[in-house]
Amino acid sequence: MTDAREIAPRPQLLTYPDSLGGNLPAIAALLEGPLAGAFTGAHILPPFPSSGDRGFAPITYAEIDPRFGTWADIERIGRTHDVVLDVMINHLSRQSPEFRDFARRGRASAYADLFITLDKVWPDGKVPPEDLARIFLRRPVDPFTKVEIEETGETETVWATFGTADWSEQIDLDVRSPATRELITSWLRGFAEHRVRIVRLDAIGYVIKKPGTSCFMVEPEIWEFIGWITDVAARHGLAVLPEVHDRYTTHQRLTAHGAWTYDFVQPGLVLDTFRTGDPRRLAEHLARSPHRQFTMLDCHDGIPIRPDLDGILPPDDMRALADHAIARGGNVSRILSPAHAGDVDVHQLNITYRAALDGDDDRTVAARAIQLFSRGVPQVYYVGLLAGDNDPDAVRATGDGREINRHNYTDAEIAAALDRDVVQRLLRLVRLRNTHPAFAGELSVEADASVLRQTWTHGREKLALEVEPATGLARIREGAGQPAPV
Repeated sequence: MTDAREIAPRPQLLTYPDSLGGNLPAIAALLEGPLAGAFTGAHILPPFPSSGDRGFAPITYAEIDPRFGTWADIERIGRTHDVVLDVMINHLSRQSPEFRDFARRGRASAYADLFITLDKVWPDGKVPPEDLARIFLRRPVDPFTKVEIEETGETETVWATFGTADWSEQIDLDVRSPATRELITSWLRGFAEHRVRIVRLDAIGYVIKKPGTSCFMVEPEIWEFIGWITDVAARHGLAVLPEVHDRYTTHQRLTAHGAWTYDFVQPGLVLDTFRTGDPRRLAEHLARSPHRQFTMLDCHDGIPIRPDLDGILPPDDMRALADHAIARGGNVSRILSPAHAGDVDVHQLNITYRAALDGDDDRTVAARAIQLFSRGVPQVYYVGLLAGDNDPDAVRATGDGREINRHNYTDAEIAAALDRDVVQRLLRLVRLRNTHPAFAGELSVEADASVLRQTWTHGREKLALEVEPATGLARIREGAGQPAPV
């Protein structure tokens, strides 16, 4: 394993704690068995007790939800893999002990300063209409929720960025408060004690609330907070990964501040490349991307479109991608803020990557090869690894469009998937990225109107990928040898 403050640029598996065989021991067995040699890290989506959003409304970080296993299971994985866990840095569950105490006692609660009452942002407790119009909304109408205090009968209004109802299961934290920072520090200390090596800071872009702004990636305050939590994490041997969906220029600023970041441009740009057959726009992006980044094609949310592709793809191409996904059984998450939606309200595409590529094995493998030949740390989502198809039944059962790409695999389904030729091809690519010495070197990228070329060179070691998006044909050439189909 790597020094915890550094991150190996090798593949990581991304999965829910119950999506590969039902629990954490099953994931550990897969990593030690059929997936041995494929992954250096494992990103386990929130395994904590939670009251909603499939783990992203954490009640506590002190324990693992017993449905999934125990901290001993995380430690087992951490002995051989770099474990990544999420801290929902913007919010905590309304069912958490801290918020329940606040709901009972109000401002007399010892935890009151963890939360953001309106007077913390606007001293008179009133939100000017022009300020509300600027806020990047993730809930209908406004980002607030009312709480009736049990002991006094008074009503408090607190910030709650996420949710789909008047109330929210996710109550925002005041990260400027010393009490909140003490709580966060205790979470990081606990993670380190259980062999976690990397902490993803979920929804960090929303943590600063400031009058007259969008309340998203507010500068310079956001840089102070990222610097603070990075330093605290490092003291406990942890690396941090900020998770921000925004224009690519924001990721460039993150890189300039020395932070790790995500390449949220790549998924949509790769899909657009296969849609058009022209890889030149993708090649330009891959050529400039940094080493200190995580890459992905698919994940538990969706394929990012806006604001991630603003300035990268024109509006007509964004709309074409949305139409493309819908025609293949997918659905679309929309931007709720009228001030930010503009003429394209497409936030993310909910669809499996294989379905977005017409269920074509060659294109599925070629797209993954592009990701695995890119700079950074490639995260491979479990549904993509198993070349999964859309799960419309899960959407109908939950009402959540994102569930189309969150199928829970039984042991029998995993075994059947691993026997498929397309999955074996994908695993060979993942193992190649995990083991070949050329990936320790430098990447060069070039393209013409029909072919993308990514070449890694490290001393005498050389490995080149050539992809024709129009046909789905992908070849790899090692050294001066002959190219071989992927």
